Amino acid sequence: MFTGIVQGTAEVLAIEEKPNFRTHIIKMPEALLPGLELGASVSHNGCCLTVTEVNGDRVSFDLVKETLRITNLGDLKEGDTVNVERAAKFSDEIGGHLMSGHIMTTAEISKIITSENNREIWFKVQDADQMKYILHKGFVGIDGISLTVGEVTKTRFCVHLIPETLARTTLGAKRLGHRVNIEIDPHTQAIVETVERVLAQREASLLLAAAAAEEAAE
Repeated sequence: MFTGIVQGTAEVLAIEEKPNFRTHIIKMPEALLPGLELGASVSHNGCCLTVTEVNGDRVSFDLVKETLRITNLGDLKEGDTVNVERAAKFSDEIGGHLMSGHIMTTAEISKIITSENNREIWFKVQDADQMKYILHKGFVGIDGISLTVGEVTKTRFCVHLIPETLARTTLGAKRLGHRVNIEIDPHTQAIVETVERVLAQREASLLLAAAAAEEAAE
C-alpha cells in the first residue's frame, strides 16, 4: 500500500527490452535507499513494482506485458524521470489517501491553465467507463500523487496544483498530450458499484412485478 505522497523523483538510467517484457533501472534517491531489499515494493508513477536488484543507488525493476499495456511506463525512455514512493509502514502518516499501486487506466492532459501560484490541469480519461468513479471533491491517484478532484464533466476532470506539488513531482514538467497513470479511489469504486448493483436489482424487481401484474390482468 502507498499514501500518494510522492517521496521523490528518479531518473531512468537504462532500459532492457525483451519480448513482452522490460527491465528498467532507476537512480533511487539516496533518502529512499536505507533498508531497500530485493522483493520490496516501490511505486513508479503510481504503479507498484518489485525490486529485482540493488546495486548502490541503481535499482532494477521488471515490467510485464500487462503493465506496459495499461500504464504509461511503457512510454518511458532513458533519461526520463518517474515519481517514486516506498511502500507505507503501519507507523507512517497517511497524508494523502490509501493507494494500492494498481493502475486502472491512463489519461491525456487536454488543457493546462496557469495562474499565479496555481495550475489547473484537465485530463481526458482513456477508458471513459472509469469516469463514473471520478467525483467532484473525491480522491484520485495521478502518476502516484494523491489529489483532490476539481470540476468534472462527462469525459474530463481537473485538479488544482500548488507550487509544492509542481516542484516535488513530475507534474510540473507535463505538457499537453502527455499521458498519466490513473488509480481510482477504491472506496469510491466500491460505493458506486454497490449503488449500481442495488439499483439494477430494484429495476429487475419492478420489471418482474409489472410483468406479473400484466399477466394477472389478462
